[in-house]
Amino acid sequence: MAREFTSVGVVGLGTMGAGIVEVFARKGIDVVAVEISEAALERGRTTLTGSTDRAVAKGKLAAVDRDALLSRVHFQVGLDALHSVDLVIEAVPEHLDLKQRIFAELDRVCKPEAILATNTSSLSVTEISVATTRPNQVIGIHFFNPAPVMRLVEVVRTVVTSADVVADVEALCERLGKVDVTISDRAGFIANALLFGYLNHAVSMFESRYATREDIDAAMKLGCGLPMGPLALMDLIGLDTAYEILDTMYRRGGRDRRHAPVPLIKQMVTAGLLGRKSGRGFYTYERPGSPVVVPDEQTPVASESALADGARGIAKVGVVGSGTMATGIIEVFAKAGYEVVSVTRGAEKSAKVFESVKTSLNKGVVRGKLSEADRDAALGRINWSATLEHLADVDLVVEAVVEELSVKKALFASLDEICKPGVVLATTTSSLPVIDVAMATQRPADVVGLHFFNPAPIMPLIEVVQTIRTSTETTATAKAVCATLGKTGVVCGDRSGFIVNALLFPYLNDAVKMLEASYSTADDIDYAMKLGCGYPMGPFELLDVVGLDVSLAIQRELYLELREPGFAPAPLLEHLVTAGYLGRKSGRGFRDHTRR
Repeated sequence: MAREFTSVGVVGLGTMGAGIVEVFARKGIDVVAVEISEAALERGRTTLTGSTDRAVAKGKLAAVDRDALLSRVHFQVGLDALHSVDLVIEAVPEHLDLKQRIFAELDRVCKPEAILATNTSSLSVTEISVATTRPNQVIGIHFFNPAPVMRLVEVVRTVVTSADVVADVEALCERLGKVDVTISDRAGFIANALLFGYLNHAVSMFESRYATREDIDAAMKLGCGLPMGPLALMDLIGLDTAYEILDTMYRRGGRDRRHAPVPLIKQMVTAGLLGRKSGRGFYTYERPGSPVVVPDEQTPVASESALADGARGIAKVGVVGSGTMATGIIEVFAKAGYEVVSVTRGAEKSAKVFESVKTSLNKGVVRGKLSEADRDAALGRINWSATLEHLADVDLVVEAVVEELSVKKALFASLDEICKPGVVLATTTSSLPVIDVAMATQRPADVVGLHFFNPAPIMPLIEVVQTIRTSTETTATAKAVCATLGKTGVVCGDRSGFIVNALLFPYLNDAVKMLEASYSTADDIDYAMKLGCGYPMGPFELLDVVGLDVSLAIQRELYLELREPGFAPAPLLEHLVTAGYLGRKSGRGFRDHTRR
């Protein structure tokens, strides 16, 4: 039988601490809220009342319930006020010596049976616990910000935490309406261990000027469905907090270079550019604490017209290929008003592509997203061909054939001979070097990557990949075409994975390594990323959808190009692919899909 917690203490009333106070008080539990001084106490009280007042204004909390909630909170200065509580949660800044001093004092003040918990997001719970004479009663209870909203709680047990203490805290999480995942004491736990390597990598991209902050953030939001881009998220978390977490993970997690904070982060922290809370980080905000981004010297200036950027006029487009991606791209261009020449290997394949495009357009009509007249007009703009010579007068060619470099190079060599001067030649490759394709022609300045995402008619993102030989006019033309298609074009350099895959797949690979090490279950890791970080899918759900073979191939490409040891494909991923467990398409991957 789990113990009943009637009163809890919260030490530290910053944003996180005040949020934890609200979580408990909302559930009818008396809270002793403690700070170091009257001024700090008043700031905490203001944070709590501001949060509950906003909930009332939004209709999410009745005024009478707010008043009852606030009446359960007892604000006090000093740890002595916690002498009779059943549970204490510490939520002070991420400094080990500070937390150890507080826990030593709590050990002295609190009653013998009280549970002592830390909300640390990165420090060792074990190292904190040894500051007490009761390490078996010390546990990590890691809430996520904002605590009243986020459903996930990571329950972190040490090697000496009592099983009864773990069970009591798990039952408490359920009472609070939270989803808990119970894990061992490891750097970053689940969510931060997977999240911060990705954030650090994104900062590295920005620091090296591989892509702009806007394009990096747009790529991950539109390409992966994430609630925020990585740089905007860093600003929200606070660059000082992010630095401390990364530095701790680097020191505690085997000194993986991917967790060594990118130098730019330390420089920005030193300069006081901490993110939203200081009014400036990667972006500039209306005022300190405001979520409203305002233009600054890095904000891109939109030209009056694409032609002003040197973009060439595009009226007629050729699409080479007959697979799913080629079919979707044909539909996208035709609906946008372009005349399209579809080239496949033979009349039979052309007929199949025609049927696929027609079926997709008909679905749009049935769903009310397209009129019959627009459908007929789109189909009328497409010319079907089985010969490359029909591309002689197009303005843009988009290649969407098989992902084999030799095939693409041969195709581009042929296009070089057939197409008129000034035509833009684009490849949709998601993993191969664009420069290798470009150098198969005598016009590498006219070659660019246009990486559409599947399904092309729905996904709003296109990665515009420029090589060191791509001209500014070609890049401008590609961006203008993306805009005409109603897509967001993000510009990046010709590196393996471009933006999205380069940031996404190492994160997925890290999740596989975490499972492989028996640190947590696939379900708990998926819960952690969906509930703790707001991801639309957990890593193992996504891997099964993408295909484990596809994921392994991309991860291998990243490792071969970057030679970063942390990017080496997880052995478990390789073994599953070898065994034929490829995900949904084979019926089994990390989960068995034949039973659903």
